[in-house]
Amino acid sequence: MKKQKTSFKIKARYKPSRPFTKDDFSRVRRVLGKKVMFTQGDIAVSYGGLLAGCRFFAGYPITPATEAAEMMSFLMPKIGGVCIQMEDEIASIGAIIGASRSGAKSMTATSGPGFSLMQENIGYAAMTETPCVIIDVQRSGPSTGQPTEGAQGDIMQAKWGSHGDYELIALSPSTVQECLDLTIEAFNLSETYQVPVILLTDGIIGHMREKIVLPEYEDIKFVWRKETSAPKDKYEPFKDDGTKIPEMSTFGAGYHAYITGLTHKESGYPSTDNQADHDRLVRRLCDKIRINSEKIIQVERDFQDTNEDKTTGIISYGVTSRTVNYVVKQLRQTGLKIDHLRIITNWPFPENEVAELAERVDRIIVPELNLGQVCHSVKEAVAGRCEVVPVWKTGGLMHTPQEIIDVINRKSD
Repeated sequence: MKKQKTSFKIKARYKPSRPFTKDDFSRVRRVLGKKVMFTQGDIAVSYGGLLAGCRFFAGYPITPATEAAEMMSFLMPKIGGVCIQMEDEIASIGAIIGASRSGAKSMTATSGPGFSLMQENIGYAAMTETPCVIIDVQRSGPSTGQPTEGAQGDIMQAKWGSHGDYELIALSPSTVQECLDLTIEAFNLSETYQVPVILLTDGIIGHMREKIVLPEYEDIKFVWRKETSAPKDKYEPFKDDGTKIPEMSTFGAGYHAYITGLTHKESGYPSTDNQADHDRLVRRLCDKIRINSEKIIQVERDFQDTNEDKTTGIISYGVTSRTVNYVVKQLRQTGLKIDHLRIITNWPFPENEVAELAERVDRIIVPELNLGQVCHSVKEAVAGRCEVVPVWKTGGLMHTPQEIIDVINRKSD
């Protein structure tokens, strides 16, 4: 029997996500369906990514983040995007870095063990100033821990997980709606400052179902990286134009761009033996976040106007804020004065906002689903102005209202 020759052509389906027009947005909205829906946090994260213009997703299944990847695999083909399951989390973040450099807004989703594997490439993305979004649906650890239980154990890892000096941005949602809204914000911040941005959700919010409302095109701010218009023979991919944020070029657009994790000059070429080049580069990587921290940091203040003696303050973030909101409301009905500061931006840390609260109260209570990660940063910002009382809990359960009320009612030693 004569063999038949088989020939085929590979048709390129991938296109960079810019420009993200109103027509593109409308197409996403049609695919997503109803404006108001009842869904879970992991799904809302996926919706937020698509509405922000994400067109490339790479990930590896892991509890409790898998639903985000599943939804992306279902929706991406419908809007002309790409979703790929990689062989592991290391490859996943490598893929989204490459996609970003090729002109796409890109993201991945994982949980604690996978997040640990991504740390080297998170450092690479910071060093090469590559925008990308990482969704970390935190679970109980260390190691395999409790795969199906939520926690807040990756807060410090989000800031210090990779080696060396660098700055990035991390956000903590406390509702399913915020999973959507802050994913959009994560993309905008990532594109603005050309850094990895981490959304620190958790297994509780990730699997919780609540009402969400999809935004309209006019309600969303769309940000695209600072793309270069320099002559191709004059372009330097890491040149500081005075803003600390260099202009980017897209792979394949005709610009020569040497991208390396080594210490590099403004041209991109390595400069491993020059202390001055390294110091200048790393200081700029940190300064572009630090000098803009007031623009980046988001908190929610719920302070009470009172001329009475100082009283109690509570600092919360993420899922723990849900219990704290209830407690504050209940205790205020009994006449107790309580100030509440909800941290939305974990990194850069809102030092000034915490210091402001410390001036108003005798003590600050810090409930966390870990053994004291944000509490360290709170103590540094408080700087002895008031007492800091940690309320730690592990094992996959949230604080009950009574547990926090008992601490509030307990007299300081």
